[in-house]
Amino acid sequence: MMGAGERIERDSMGEVAVPADALYGAQTQRAVDNFPMSGMTLPPAFIRALGEVKAACARVNGELGLLPPEKAAAIQRAAEAVAGGEHAGQFPVDVFQTGSGTSSNMNANEVIARLASMELGAPVHANDDVNRGQSSNDVIPTALHVSARLGLKHHLLPALEDLARALESRARALDHVVKTGRTHLMDALPIRLGQEVGAWGRQVRYGIERLQDSAVRLEELAIGATAVGTGVNAPAGFGEAVARDLARRTGVPFRPKPDRFEALAAQDSAVEISGQLRTVAVSLMKICNDLRWMNSGPLAGLGEITLPPLQPGSSIMPGKVNPVAPEAVAMACTQVMGNDAAVAVAGQSGNFQLNVMLPVIAHNLLQSVELLANGARLLATRVIPGFGVDEERMRRALEHNPILVTALNPVIGYEQGAAIAKRAYREGRPILEVARERTDLDEERLRALLDPMALARGGPGSKDE
Repeated sequence: MMGAGERIERDSMGEVAVPADALYGAQTQRAVDNFPMSGMTLPPAFIRALGEVKAACARVNGELGLLPPEKAAAIQRAAEAVAGGEHAGQFPVDVFQTGSGTSSNMNANEVIARLASMELGAPVHANDDVNRGQSSNDVIPTALHVSARLGLKHHLLPALEDLARALESRARALDHVVKTGRTHLMDALPIRLGQEVGAWGRQVRYGIERLQDSAVRLEELAIGATAVGTGVNAPAGFGEAVARDLARRTGVPFRPKPDRFEALAAQDSAVEISGQLRTVAVSLMKICNDLRWMNSGPLAGLGEITLPPLQPGSSIMPGKVNPVAPEAVAMACTQVMGNDAAVAVAGQSGNFQLNVMLPVIAHNLLQSVELLANGARLLATRVIPGFGVDEERMRRALEHNPILVTALNPVIGYEQGAAIAKRAYREGRPILEVARERTDLDEERLRALLDPMALARGGPGSKDE
């Protein structure tokens, strides 16, 4: 029975009541009814990419004479409106739906068909017109690749570039600061703060390179493969023409997959890029944890740096300020690592000629891109440029660091060095004082050998010096 505010739509299975103001039709409503799973819909970036794919297909269908020019143009304009995010509320299908993403493909077909019909004042068919030359089996993996590649281009890679530049700038500014290095969380030889921050910047640079290397395979599209890879019902050259149009529209060199059977049966490119996103997450987590340790205190911790105070840290302890930005980014990185595990499992679900976990791959992959982009931008703008440095505290710690005696090993030997280090630590005295008493080395040579800046450069006479 149809309720108030509803209308009747029909598909091959019969009649369905849909909201009166919905742009979608029967198949979308069936999916909404059939999959009340999570309340999560596919990411806006995926829907926008789906609109781009449909617009390109409409343009090619018009150029090939497979659709009347006015109908092809109306479909293209409707699809471009979807790509522009104008009808985001019309895509209610849950992420956890049919594994091919057919429900989301039909959701797009129905919305675009209704918009085009309204413009023309004549019926436009969701399957025969909007979906012409296509199948969910090639459209959804194509939209997956397009959305992920555009997410990298417009969001994640620029954010990582900003973070790398911020780290490199701070590394140069702090290269004069010498501090205690640490291995196993224990005091080790001196290091320049610029070297430590510069290492973070190099991690981010490597992450950018890894993503760029893998992104090349996201530029290969499944479109034109249709149902099982044979391209049935798609005219010759359809996939090539659609890829060229997408390349023109986006500025990304999209092209057809060289093997379209592989394009449908496997999602290895998505699994690969997810793994690279996980690596970036590992890098950002390492940076965040270092920042938190170095900021710890201010009295009972390391207290080497002071992160920008962003908000009160406690509901009960007045004046407490916590490292909330690194914590937020670390949590985002944790989610990305979990997303990668989900994508890996989903990637295994390529049964014969089709992967049947495409929507969950899209959801996790695009969420990872968004989380890392936002996390990198947070670090680049709110944390790295503004953390303070307690140079005096680091200097005092260096003076009492017994590990400085390592520089004397070639002169006095490991055993005597160990004895000096243990005595300096036991008596809480600077290593220079104890070494002065326990060796025959003159003052000038001792100071040269134990100079923290020289050690941070690799020792007296090193290339870095």
